[in-house]
Amino acid sequence: MATPYRKYHGALAALFLALAVITVYWQTGRFEFIDWDDELYVTANRHVQAGLTLEGLRWAFTTFHATNWHPLTWLSHMLDVQLFGLDAGRHHLTNVLLHLGNTLLLFFVLRRMTGAMWRSAFVAALFGLHPLHVESVAWVAERKDVLSTFFGMLTLYAYARYAERPGLGRYLPVVLFFTLGLMSKPMLVTLPFLLLMLDYWPLGRLCGGSPQGLPVARLLVEKIPLFALTAASCVITFIAQKSGGAVTALSGAPVHEGGHAVTYYVGVGERISNALVSYACYLGKMIYPRDLAFFYPFREAVPGWQAAGAGLLIGVVSLTALYAIRRAPCFFVGWFWFLGTLVPVIGLVQVGWQSMADRYTYVPLIGLFIVIAWGAPELLRRRPGWKKGMAAAGLALVAAAMVLSLQQVRYWKDSITLYRHAVEATPDSGFAHFKLGTALAEQGALEQSLGHFREALRIQPYDIRARYNLGLALFQLKRFDKAIEQFAETLRIYPSFEPAQRRLNMARAMLERAAEPTRAPHGDPAAARMRAGLALEKQGRPDEAIREYEKALELNPDHVNAHQRLGVVLHRLGRLDEAIGHYREVVRLRPGSAAAHYNLGLALADQGRIDAAIGRYREALRIRPDFAEVYNNLGVALYRKGDFEQAIASFNEALRIRPGYAQARKNLERMDQTFLKKSRSATDMPAMPEAAAE
Repeated sequence: MATPYRKYHGALAALFLALAVITVYWQTGRFEFIDWDDELYVTANRHVQAGLTLEGLRWAFTTFHATNWHPLTWLSHMLDVQLFGLDAGRHHLTNVLLHLGNTLLLFFVLRRMTGAMWRSAFVAALFGLHPLHVESVAWVAERKDVLSTFFGMLTLYAYARYAERPGLGRYLPVVLFFTLGLMSKPMLVTLPFLLLMLDYWPLGRLCGGSPQGLPVARLLVEKIPLFALTAASCVITFIAQKSGGAVTALSGAPVHEGGHAVTYYVGVGERISNALVSYACYLGKMIYPRDLAFFYPFREAVPGWQAAGAGLLIGVVSLTALYAIRRAPCFFVGWFWFLGTLVPVIGLVQVGWQSMADRYTYVPLIGLFIVIAWGAPELLRRRPGWKKGMAAAGLALVAAAMVLSLQQVRYWKDSITLYRHAVEATPDSGFAHFKLGTALAEQGALEQSLGHFREALRIQPYDIRARYNLGLALFQLKRFDKAIEQFAETLRIYPSFEPAQRRLNMARAMLERAAEPTRAPHGDPAAARMRAGLALEKQGRPDEAIREYEKALELNPDHVNAHQRLGVVLHRLGRLDEAIGHYREVVRLRPGSAAAHYNLGLALADQGRIDAAIGRYREALRIRPDFAEVYNNLGVALYRKGDFEQAIASFNEALRIRPGYAQARKNLERMDQTFLKKSRSATDMPAMPEAAAE
């Protein structure tokens, strides 16, 4: 009697996959942006923040920003901003929906190619729920992973249709989807080789795979357009990453990456050793996904026994797969799927300074899941009750993956949570300590940040960012003598690092002031610099004004107005990181100033850090409850988060305090329209961030 219902099994399997993925990842709708590449892709990227425009379209197709060429990824971020503004949760949910689409497409692809529904569902479930895939989904900046894989899955599905009945009309979608995938992330360059393996199994198109198999030469010719696209993508990617300084040189010269001064000698031997150990680590983390982190430092000296052991493991398994190619083609295809799709990111061409990354496993692990799904039943087929045992084991694996992923996703809710977990998972990662120290310092937890900066320097003594930030934290804690030591050492390592020189001058000036507490108030040279800076501002010469304000700070590092004016001018110029630094100084020097908190909130909002901005706005209102401008901009921030009711209440409160407040009334009217028509215009901000300055 069960037979009539079998036609619904596919729909039920797809429904289960959808519910499981949504259960694990829906929580990301409450997550924030993090300060690890999210600013590069969204929150501090003016092209993306403009939404979909003709200028943005031109930029997306011509830029090597982020050391890559992936125009469709840029366009997807622009579309999110167009639809959702800078509401981080909705950007996260776009990733989730793409991951859900990838999971379902993988199920449909494998089912169409193999006809095995439950094994296909099992592979798709592991793909959708494995903890190693959390990074690709829960990190907004990794949109390129889920987007490129979406087009990759469409390529596989189109190829399955083409294999059933070859023809130009069915081949063109294969080329189209593959092109779109490469324009989202170039990691798909190995896909033509993967199609050749799928021709052997499960498609049976290769001689030896079935009586109707075709010669290898004919299948290779068939894929010439795909290989041409792969070659073009490799060339463009190498140029992009080389131009951005992401490709590590084969030399021992000092390399400065984003202010990070290190000395590398990444020779061929080191790269091969790191690649072999990384393959073994990926295998281990697939089986036992423990201590997953956002960053794994490059292994500068891999013990010989580790490289030899990893190489032996890979060699033995590869030879076994080749030997068993006829009896167990699933093993051959699945294993070399894993090995081959990892080649672009395994480190043979070292990009960046990580040894490996969870996100790199997003596509490669599918091969290992295929080995499990098709290989294990073949091994156990002759045992009694093997079907029930396999079903129980499969459900247990899926349930375990789901539980582990639920926890792993939570680590991505904000920067501090992510970095705290990374420090616990990889205590010898200097970069993790640096990022946690920086995040804590930005939250005002300066004493806590010191320990992490010092630990980062213990691990990486030449990390000038950690040393400079340690100096900044000490400066803010008024430990000027210790700050001077750090700034001076930073300049010894990297003499042209101008921010360290400026801070060094300021710290020395503070020590001099402490040694000469009784200075005559008349003829204050800092005041003269301020007057000169204000005059230059009025003349429309902001760069010269900045230099005058900086000279005023060298004379008096606690000059509130100099910090304030620098914040304003830098804010206008779009130099948000620097502006925020000066606004924070104003807050430190005048913690009871509502205007100081308000201006800092404006800059944070412009940077896309909406939750942090809301916190500053609320602090400004606690100090000064009748601050109409703050209520207006709080309403804008709440709108960006999708909290329409509170946004309306905030605009109404601004109008209660100041009935003629045109901007608040305009925003409120536009808010009313959003319930009838989606509009982004309510996110307009007052153009003058210094309007409320005291």
